[in-house]
This record gives sequence, C-alpha cells and structure tokens, in this order.
Amino acid sequence: MKAVTWHGKRDVRVDEVPDPEIKESNDAVIRVTSTGICGSDLHLYEVLGPFMSEGDVLGHEPIGVVEETGPDVTHVKPGDRVVIPFNISCGHCHMCGLGLYAQCETTQVREQGTGAALFGYTRLYGQVPGGQAEYLRVPQAQFGPIKVPEGPPDERFVYLSDVLPTSWQAVAFAEIPEGGSVTVLGLGPIGQMSARVARHLGHRVIAVDLVPERLEMARRHGVEVIDASDADDVPDAVRQLTGGRGTDSVIDAVGMEAHGSPGAKLAQALAGLMPGDSAAPLMTRVGVDRLAALTTAVEVVRRAGTISISGVYGGMTDPLPMMRMFDKGITLRMGQAHVKRWIDDLMPLVADDADPLGVMDLATHRWPLEKAPQAYEMFQKKRDGAIKVLLRPGT
Repeated sequence: MKAVTWHGKRDVRVDEVPDPEIKESNDAVIRVTSTGICGSDLHLYEVLGPFMSEGDVLGHEPIGVVEETGPDVTHVKPGDRVVIPFNISCGHCHMCGLGLYAQCETTQVREQGTGAALFGYTRLYGQVPGGQAEYLRVPQAQFGPIKVPEGPPDERFVYLSDVLPTSWQAVAFAEIPEGGSVTVLGLGPIGQMSARVARHLGHRVIAVDLVPERLEMARRHGVEVIDASDADDVPDAVRQLTGGRGTDSVIDAVGMEAHGSPGAKLAQALAGLMPGDSAAPLMTRVGVDRLAALTTAVEVVRRAGTISISGVYGGMTDPLPMMRMFDKGITLRMGQAHVKRWIDDLMPLVADDADPLGVMDLATHRWPLEKAPQAYEMFQKKRDGAIKVLLRPGT
C-alpha cells in the first residue's frame, strides 16, 4: 500500500509499504478514506526528528471503512464507517475507567515514561504506524473505533479523531465561568475549533493570531480577533477589551513552535543538527520550547484565572515564570485529549445538518495522498492560505 513516511527533517515521502494485517484478536484493519495533517505532525516534520526512525508512517486523524476484524472486536464489523481516535486505549483499565483515555495503562509506553500509545507519533508514543496511508491496523479495536453514519461527507466526522475532542477538552479544561470570557492563542485548526466550541457554549471569545486567513476564518464564526502583527502588546490589547482585567481563561493552542523566544528557537535548531542518538536525550532533559505563547497566556489571563494548554510542548526543563503565576493564582491544565470522553457531546453537533460548529468550514485543502510532501511543505510554511489539509487515499 501507499503511505506517508518520514525520512528526515522536512523530508516526508509517499512510499510503498507492506499492507497491515490482523496481529491480535482485538485488532481491526480499516481502509482509510480521508486523513488529516495535524499541526503536531509539523513538529515531526521540523523539531521532533530525534524521536523518529526513517520509514515511520505518519498520521493520526483517519476516517475509513472497516475491512477486517479480530474475533474480540464485536462493536464494529466489516463495511462499517469509522473514525479512529488518535490515542490508543483499551477502555477497561483503571485510567480508562476514570475517562482518562490518554493515560491508558494497557498501552502506556513505559520504556519512555509516557502515556497511551498514539498513531504515527514517534518512539515516545510507541512508534505505531499511522493513518496517512491507504490502510491502517487499529490495535485495541474492541474499544477505539467510533462508528459514524453513512451518507454525509468525511469532513463531517473526520475531526472526531483529534481536532474536535482536543478543542472540546481545551474549553472544558479552561473552566470558563458561565457567561465568562476566554482568549484563544493561535488560530490553527485547534484554535479555530476551540473558539467555535467556546462560542457555542455561550462564552465570549477573543482570539489572537497573525496570519490573515486564520483571522478571517475566525471572524466568519463570530469570534473577536486581535492581529498580533498589529498589536504592540497583546496582553494589553486583551485587557483593554476586558475592563483592564484580562479574560477569565486562556487556551494556548500554539505550543512549542510559537513565534518569539529566540533562545529556544536556536536550541531547536541546534538539536535538529545533532545525530538522533544525541539529540533525543538532550530534548528530554533540557528546555527547548519557544514559550512565547505560554508567557503571553500568563499575562493575558485575569488573576485567579485558568490556562488550558492544548498546544504540544516538548522540553523537559522549560523555565516558567513561577513567581508571576503564583502571584496571580493561575490554574494550569493540559494534556493529550481523552478522545472518547467527549464523543457523546460532539456527535450530535457533527451529525446536525445545521453544522453548528462549522466543520465544513475548516479544511482549506483536500489533496490526494500522493501529494503529501507538497502538502506538508505548504502547511508548514503557511502558504496558499493553508489552515487545515486533508489527504484522500485512492483519489
């Protein structure tokens, strides 16, 4: 089959790789019909190469059709249309019982000290072949696959794999009071949907970015925006809109590759020049993140407010402004999305023909799988108004 594979920094290719097979009694194999390129895939493309191996299959946002199941898989069958959550969880361990599926004790990658295994996302998370491919083996398929209705286009449901649950959790973790306000930093796919979810739930949303197409998309969905390239001081601009206090909550939807933080940008560049065996230990022991978004969040949020982090960070000892955070009484919440925890909230919204979250207005590019290398480059460089890219195997 054809699959998108990693070969080095800014080097992804479409290769022929072996077709996946059922290996365990609770496996399934799906034929992928659409699959997204996630902002966190760009971290693999640019920064997290030390944790990758040549030939790794990328991607963790697939929707498709069940082709085959092991005997322990009974809730889906061949021919069913399914979305696959990006994290692999069993549904029955202690952590899954708490709804903390991203910390599944069955699939935790203990040799790396990390949480639940993820599709297509480095040795840190199990090095499981990903979903930017024609076919995908799904471990723990007795629990993971989400059955969705036939008929509507893939775009109605594909974001249940990652974007929508991550955004819903970002808003939930932000603990916005009833009728309260939230600033969303970054208007990539997660920031866009976090802003829309917060609006749908009745909150005031102020969003910050510097890419014109992203700002315009947010405006289309009723979000107040601040163009960071025009604002001399983003926290001050937010305070001017909120009676001098700042918003009740902030969602950091940017993460490790924020603009700014020149020292950390240099650290990332130096790590990228080192051999993988040397760079990986460095990145797990020192601070290599650009913390511009997070330090902005600390200044933007009102006193005793909450910051919810959905952007991916990768450094071990990144310096935080602890005195400022303690003085302001800030609460921090973060982590990988517990995908299936939020599906009952989201399914009625994506199944609604009125499209209350605007899922049909997120993808800006829909390309065949074979064009993945060009799509990655375009997305990473924010060319051609790229906000969300979907790949379609077999087209």
